[in-house]
Amino acid sequence: MTTALQAPPAAPAAGGARRRRPLHRYRVAPLTLIAANVVLFALFFVWPGAIGLAYSFTDYTGIGTPDFIGFDNYAELFADSGFYQALARTFQYAILQVPLSYALALGIASLLVSKFARGRAVARIVFFIPWLISPIVTGVVWRWMFGENFGFVNFVIGMLGGAPVPWQSNADISLLVVVFAGAWAGTAFNMLLFIAAIRNVPQAYYEAAELDGAGSWQRFRHITLPSIAPTSFIVILLSTIGSIKEFAMIQALNNGGPGTENNLLVQYIYRTGFQNGQIGYASAASMILMVILMVIALVQLWFNKRRGAA
Repeated sequence: MTTALQAPPAAPAAGGARRRRPLHRYRVAPLTLIAANVVLFALFFVWPGAIGLAYSFTDYTGIGTPDFIGFDNYAELFADSGFYQALARTFQYAILQVPLSYALALGIASLLVSKFARGRAVARIVFFIPWLISPIVTGVVWRWMFGENFGFVNFVIGMLGGAPVPWQSNADISLLVVVFAGAWAGTAFNMLLFIAAIRNVPQAYYEAAELDGAGSWQRFRHITLPSIAPTSFIVILLSTIGSIKEFAMIQALNNGGPGTENNLLVQYIYRTGFQNGQIGYASAASMILMVILMVIALVQLWFNKRRGAA
């Protein structure tokens, strides 16, 4: 009995019926989009940053040719009490504003995802309105509300027989107004992040905990908070960076007042560079601000990575 050997099928000839996939069509579009982003990033971030770094080693005043002076600007900056005052006020503002914004956003998000909540669509729109408003408009609105001589709040207090509150002439009270205004403006975006994170928590966890007799607070503490930890990290990181470089809202609300008591670091840079004409000195302060933001981001990333590995 003989066995017939079958010949292997012939390979398709080049240029035959099998058509080549047009890989170039799937490469050009992503590369084009990436190139556009790289160009914009280099044009509006890298290039201004490089210019600022170069100016920080000069005595540039905005007029004439800058002269190289080395680290003199940095030495003068670290000996300036006004710089340390602005830096301390900036950290104080961030320490007060970030936890308040976090608590408000998480609390509102938890209420809006509750099965007992009614009118959630309307509530989301109402709570999201502050995010749609320009920071300058936010500052103007809060200045109108908490103006010392013309503010709506003092008007109501006077109608009730009380004494006007020094919302603008007292530095600490003025800072608190800025803190509440910043938290009010930043809560909306963080609220949306928390809503999405809470909705992604499996309902089976809550049902099992409820069967075991866990209350609402216990389910929130032991299920919701650990499950949304990555979102909490993002919210805290973005809120911290945003509060440290806050400018427009504070400028419109109290202009860093009274006087320069509530000058944050960005206000200090603005006054030094644009009002006093010390571009090189202000550039050195800007480089210090950039380093501070980078250190904060790296520390929070390290903490989050260590927490995830634990």
